[in-house]
Amino acid sequence: MKPITYTRAQSLPGILASRIAILDGAMGTMIQRFKLGEAQYRGEGYAGPGSQGDRFKDFPKDVKGNNELLSLTRPDVITDIHEAYLAAGADMIETNTFGATTVAQADYDMADLAIEMNLVSAQLARAACDKYSTPDKPRFVCGALGPTPKTASISPDVNDPGARNVTFEELRAAYYDQTKALVEGGADVILVETIFDTLNAKAALFAVDEYFEASGERLPILISGTVTDASGRILSGQTVTAFWHSVRHAQPLAIGLNCALGAALMRPYIQELNKVATDTFISCYPNAGLPNPMSDTGFDETPDVTSRLVREFAAEGLVNIVGGCCGTTPDHIGAIAQAVSPLATRSVQRGYFYKEVA
Repeated sequence: MKPITYTRAQSLPGILASRIAILDGAMGTMIQRFKLGEAQYRGEGYAGPGSQGDRFKDFPKDVKGNNELLSLTRPDVITDIHEAYLAAGADMIETNTFGATTVAQADYDMADLAIEMNLVSAQLARAACDKYSTPDKPRFVCGALGPTPKTASISPDVNDPGARNVTFEELRAAYYDQTKALVEGGADVILVETIFDTLNAKAALFAVDEYFEASGERLPILISGTVTDASGRILSGQTVTAFWHSVRHAQPLAIGLNCALGAALMRPYIQELNKVATDTFISCYPNAGLPNPMSDTGFDETPDVTSRLVREFAAEGLVNIVGGCCGTTPDHIGAIAQAVSPLATRSVQRGYFYKEVA
């Protein structure tokens, strides 16, 4: 394959080759800490920069829980979360766009706001990264493309295996618009994450490449799947090895796993990736263990537990990027950063997918 020359984040491959980079933690977990009500999700009580005023005051459908809307109505909350992770030591932060596709936003009747959500979310993350970046520790904005609540491979009707509630073309169009807005808003990296259906991911990767061809931009791509149970397969049925071979054509800077099982149960699947994905970097950002509604974060593990488990991944030479998913906080990310900082990053067959910076 022809090596890629990136138009942004040109220094990132070198960083990953020299040390373990730190990704941020959960956005949803942190938003829950603000205990925002329906009125606050609509922007009531906020008059700071980016205020939407009464724009959503009379919106006819409940919007509480639509975290991506907060980039518009409560940019102060999203900025505070970004800056908390950066202060904790994150090298890379994700935009607040996990559900900011037209497909996902249709659940709230806000599909027409998806492009604006992505643009503003990227701008907020960009401003936070610029604030914390230094010459010896640059910070990177990862434009997050979530899986959507629909699956192109699996029927939503147990009585009709051939039924589908979304098409490849619908997903491609949604992801194209999302990618375009994220890049225009200042993203350095495209992160296709929490993949439970490889066909959804293929639609995203197709759209990303289509945008790159149209725009002349070429950003690093990170791909992260999620193993949903002890079978070691993603929801649409592929093993980790099969998943890698299905998406490696996109020439990602890194392939990895996130969410789902937590670090303890995720380890054998990261080991499997380490064996098969020898020509790219590997990322891992697990949940803080298993769900526990009695916990403050909704998950079992405290920062010391999660950081100890993630450190074991690094000590075994399995990872280049580590961070946290559901239930993780800036305290988790700070502990992870401290735990892995003395350890060497995973070595790869360098120069296969990307071109070294001159």
